[in-house]
Amino acid sequence: MRWGTILASLKSPDMRKRLISVLLMIVAYRFLAHVPVPLAEPTQLKKVIDTVLTGSDFGGFLNLLSGGALASFSIVLVGLSPYITASIITQLMTKVIPKLEELHKDGESGRRKINQWTRMITLPLAVVQSIAFIFILRQTVLAGNTVVLNNTTPVEWVVAVTAMTAGAMLLMWIGELITEEGVGNGISLLIFAGIISQIPTTMGTLWTSLTQTTGEKLHLLYYTFPVDATSFWTTLILGIAGLVVLYILVKINEAQRIIHINYAKRVQGNTAYGGTTSILPVKIITAGVIPVIFAVAFLSLPAFIGQILKATQNPQYTELASNLIKWFQAPQGGLTTLADGAWVYPVAYFILVVAFTYFYTGIVFNSDEIAENLQKQGGFISHIRPGIATAKYLKSVVNRLTLFGSITLGVIAILPFIGEYVGAQFGVTTANLAIGGTGLLIVVSVALEALRQINSRALMVTYDEYK
Repeated sequence: MRWGTILASLKSPDMRKRLISVLLMIVAYRFLAHVPVPLAEPTQLKKVIDTVLTGSDFGGFLNLLSGGALASFSIVLVGLSPYITASIITQLMTKVIPKLEELHKDGESGRRKINQWTRMITLPLAVVQSIAFIFILRQTVLAGNTVVLNNTTPVEWVVAVTAMTAGAMLLMWIGELITEEGVGNGISLLIFAGIISQIPTTMGTLWTSLTQTTGEKLHLLYYTFPVDATSFWTTLILGIAGLVVLYILVKINEAQRIIHINYAKRVQGNTAYGGTTSILPVKIITAGVIPVIFAVAFLSLPAFIGQILKATQNPQYTELASNLIKWFQAPQGGLTTLADGAWVYPVAYFILVVAFTYFYTGIVFNSDEIAENLQKQGGFISHIRPGIATAKYLKSVVNRLTLFGSITLGVIAILPFIGEYVGAQFGVTTANLAIGGTGLLIVVSVALEALRQINSRALMVTYDEYK
């Protein structure tokens, strides 16, 4: 990373305009995250939702990804999930339907049509998810709370769904605008901004845990500090462990296998082409953080179904609802016990992360297409025949890298449970800290990618100075 080049690029009006545009749009997003849905009395509604979120790790994770919009019951509560889901659907359809695959290969015009279809799919998904949030809110969160939902009419529920749908579409527009007019991927930067915005809450929770002295106070040299000694040293150890995990995350995120590509020399007229060597980098975690988000979303469904069945108060579903909530809800306090099915969630979480890593890597990295393009361009891998043999070789390399990367990603995903267990043994409250292994992974991945794109843009702007 060339920081000198980045600082020099700030002299360019275009570079300054792009960076300022990104900052202003992120500020606008954070403002929208505090605009409440027009339903009932916002202050009382927020208190009730806060009470529910503090009792659920999954609720805390959703609130983390939404940048606090869930706790505030904001108009951008649905967030970017409809757009992300629509993008995944169009990617899968592109691989399955030959006509869409040909359209994708047509270049910029084809990709624009696919993007337009993605936006069109986003709208009904946003409506469905808004209705789902409202239904869950009404059936499981605020059932019987006449103070908050006193005399709420069907028209008010329709207005609330409309406001949430409009918020989701507005976020999609802001994300695409950042991608086009700014630097970096707009959707990723909005998720990054939402997670970073929760750091003050995290620090406040941690400070409250430290200052609630129930044992001996901290003595250092000749001074006595008004914090619990055991909690301080435990927090310090967990902080050091967090820095180690952060270092490993950076290394794993940047790690890649370099495959050398040779190009045959061709002669056209009096000019010779080719005869050069390039590289094909293959990352260990090609899928990024998408498998973690998929796994959490998939695991949330049984718990939500259990809550809805429990809200019906039907005796036939009581046992099933209790088991679904118990098995598929993140265990409070981490892995404190393996009894009562507490092991189901972490084990299922790990397995799903590994499975989704393989699934999404297969979508992102198409070895057959890469081998075909190399053959057309006259490129080949040493000691590997072009065509089918190259595709098989690339598949074997990616499978080996994905095995290691998926297991590493799964371990990182369940690290918060281990941290919660250690903290619970010494009385340190870490169950509801905003940034765990998943949040940290998202922050690191997006930050590194954004820095790379800023550095590339800076090199383009300052190219004339270094010629």
